[in-house]
Amino acid sequence: MSNNIVFFFSLYLLFIHSSQAAVGSIGINYGRVANDLPPPSQVVQLLKSQGITRVKLYDTDAAVLSALSNTGITVVVAMPNELLSSAAGDQSFADNWVKANISAYHPATQIEAIAVGNEVFVDPNNTTNYLVPAMNNVYNSLKKLNLHSQIKISSPIALSALSSSYPTSSGSFKPDLVEPVIKPMLEFLRKTGSYLMVNAYPFFAYAANSDKISLNYALFQNNPGVVDSGNGLRYNSLFDAQIDAVNAATSALQYGDLKIVVSETGWPSKGDSNEVGASEPNAAFYNGNLVKRVLNGSGTPLRPNDPLNVFLFALFNENQKPGPTSERNYGLFYPSEQKVYDIPLTVAEVAAAPTSSVGKSQVPVPTAAKGSTWCVANGEAAAEKLQAALDYACGEGGADCGPIQKGATCYDPNTLEAHASYAFNSYYQKMSRGSGTCDFGGAAYVVTQPPRFGKCEFPTGY
Repeated sequence: MSNNIVFFFSLYLLFIHSSQAAVGSIGINYGRVANDLPPPSQVVQLLKSQGITRVKLYDTDAAVLSALSNTGITVVVAMPNELLSSAAGDQSFADNWVKANISAYHPATQIEAIAVGNEVFVDPNNTTNYLVPAMNNVYNSLKKLNLHSQIKISSPIALSALSSSYPTSSGSFKPDLVEPVIKPMLEFLRKTGSYLMVNAYPFFAYAANSDKISLNYALFQNNPGVVDSGNGLRYNSLFDAQIDAVNAATSALQYGDLKIVVSETGWPSKGDSNEVGASEPNAAFYNGNLVKRVLNGSGTPLRPNDPLNVFLFALFNENQKPGPTSERNYGLFYPSEQKVYDIPLTVAEVAAAPTSSVGKSQVPVPTAAKGSTWCVANGEAAAEKLQAALDYACGEGGADCGPIQKGATCYDPNTLEAHASYAFNSYYQKMSRGSGTCDFGGAAYVVTQPPRFGKCEFPTGY
C-alpha cells in the first residue's frame, strides 16, 4: 500500500511540474533612451513591486547589473551592434568582453542569456556578416569560463527578415539572408541548445493595413478569426499568426525543432495622426490580453504545446527615442513610475481579473461612446464578409439575434445589411461599446445617430 501511495504521489508531482512547465512567462524590456528615468536601484524596486521576474536590457550597464544583483530577477543582456565586428574578428576581444560584462556579475546577477546584436539584418551599418562569427566567439568565451550551459546566446530578428508571412503557413526567410546568415545562425542555436529571439509588433502591420486587418484581430479581442489557406488552422490573433510565420520559416529550412522567445512586442499608447490605432485603450487591450493569453499557458496554433515566453516592450516611456511619437510611448510606466494604464502582469493578477477582455475596466471608454454610439454594417463590404461577420456575431459573439429571425420585430427589411447591422450593434452594446468591438474586419463602423431599418429600433445598451 505504501509503495502505491508513493507511486501515485510521484505521478501527482510530475503532473504538477508538467502543468507548471507548460505555462509561459512574461518579462519586460528595460530601455533607457531617456534623460528622466529613475535610478536603477529604484527601478528594481518597481520591478519587484509588480511581480516582474524577468528583464531584458540593451547593453551591460554596470549600475543596472549591480542593482539587479541578488534580486531573483533573471536578466537578458546585450552586446550592441557596434561591437559585433570586433567580437567577430578577435577572440580575445570576446573573452575580455565576457569577463568584464558577464562573469564579473554572474551568478549574483542572474544572467540567463546574451542577445548578440539586435535586428542586425536591418542595421544600416551592415553588420550582418559579423553576426554568427560574433555569436560563436562569445560562446567560446563562455565555454572557457564554464558558463556556456547556464547562459544562452541568441540574436533578436525583426519580422522584416521574412520574405513571406501571409498566409502564415507560407512563412519564409528572405532568400538573400538564408545561406549567408540564417542557416548558420539556426545551426548555431540548435548546437548550443538555444532559441530564436523574435521581435514581433502587430501594431506595425495593423497601422499599415488598417483597411484590411481587423483591430479586434490585432488586439486579441473577439473576432471571427482567419483560416490559413495552406494548413487550415484558424488564427484568432495577428500575434499568433506572426509567430507561426517564423515557425513556418524555420521549419521550411529543417529547423522546426527550435523554440522561439518573443524578445520584443508591444503597442504604443500615443502616436502621430497617421499612426492608426496608437492609443491608450488599444495599448491596454493589446498588452493586457497578451499577458492573459501567455500566462494561461496555450501555445500557437502551429505549436500548441510550446509555451509562449514574451518580453513586453517597454518598461518606461523613453523621451529621447528618435522617430515618430509612438516610439516614445510604448512604456507601461511613466518615468514617475505611475502606470500609463493598468494591466495584470502576474498569474495571480490574471486570475483576479474580470473574465471579459483585460483592459476594459481599467481604461475608460470616451464619454461619447458610452451613451450615444451604435454599430452598423458597412454596406460597401463584400456580402461574404458581412455574412461571415453576421454568423460570428450571432454565434460565438453571443449577440441577441432573436429580433432578426423570421416573424420577429426586426426581420424586415429582410436584407443582409439590415440584419448584420442589428447583430453588430447587439454585440457592440453587449461589449459595453469597448474600443475595437465595432470592427468585424472592416465590415462595420460606429455611428453617432440612432440607425433605422424599417420600424426596427436599435438598443443602446444591455
